[in-house]
Amino acid sequence: MEEEEESMEEEGGGGGGGEAAMDDQNHNNWGSGGGYERHLLGDRLLRGSPPLAGPAEANGVPGAAHRGAAAPGAGAIAAAININASTSKFLMNVITIEDYKSTYWPKLDSAIDQLLTQSPGDYIPISYEQIYSCVYKCVCQQHSEQMYSDLIKKITNHLERVSKELQASPPDLYIERFNVALGQYMGALQSIVPLFIYMNKFYIETKLNRDLKDDLIKLFTEHVAEKHIYNLMPLLLEAQSTPFQITPSTMANIVKGLYTLRPEWVQMAPALFSKFIPNILPPAVESELQEYAAQDQKLQRELMQNGFARLGMLLCTLLG
Repeated sequence: MEEEEESMEEEGGGGGGGEAAMDDQNHNNWGSGGGYERHLLGDRLLRGSPPLAGPAEANGVPGAAHRGAAAPGAGAIAAAININASTSKFLMNVITIEDYKSTYWPKLDSAIDQLLTQSPGDYIPISYEQIYSCVYKCVCQQHSEQMYSDLIKKITNHLERVSKELQASPPDLYIERFNVALGQYMGALQSIVPLFIYMNKFYIETKLNRDLKDDLIKLFTEHVAEKHIYNLMPLLLEAQSTPFQITPSTMANIVKGLYTLRPEWVQMAPALFSKFIPNILPPAVESELQEYAAQDQKLQRELMQNGFARLGMLLCTLLG
């Protein structure tokens, strides 16, 4: 009879399906079997807090329990037992470097691949919650440095492949392909950076005094943009003087993107950048008004020579 009662107590207190799961602020489900305590312990480890102290230490008296201090009450003893039990469970779930390399990083690697190569509107069959959880667990288990190194290496290899593909592009496709590569990468960062937010907060910002997004943008600048800027800029200037060679949206995306990557590139073509980036040219002065007028007249002649006058007359006829 006593064995039956003990069995019933274990079933009732084991945190089974009868109890509702709790959601923390990160939308992770925590059962009643100590998962939330593991989360609290992991959070303390992330902040670099000391291990949870026993009853004596918690009162600011280190080691007082060993010097004949008054015994703690039943509630304090129960709390200490619960903490020790949850700590043991947490330590049993340690992620070794082998676990990280064989289980956790492969999941992250596959997800990053898909994000870097997706096209606008593509459906990505990955679980953002699972990836977010992988990153969180690896940060808790002190694998941030290795994970950051793997992420930078992964994206660097991808960008080097992108750069080689651009080098093989013919001139008539060069601008458009650069625009696709730039837009695809910047779009991928909108997903990659939030997924690694824990690593960014508790390793990159804290220990490296940098920001993940800035680091990843710098990678594109160094491995793609810097290698192609001197081929790209003459083509952009030529396209600017040849109507309809590329769409205005493509020109705007590239110019704004280059300015984001490295503002000093404005000096290579101030007039071109000033058409898409406000307030980058010095204020106009009265002595240069005649020069501005001459530039406007030249632009009007070029437009007329390229058929804009005939197009205007046609539109007037159709609308008139």
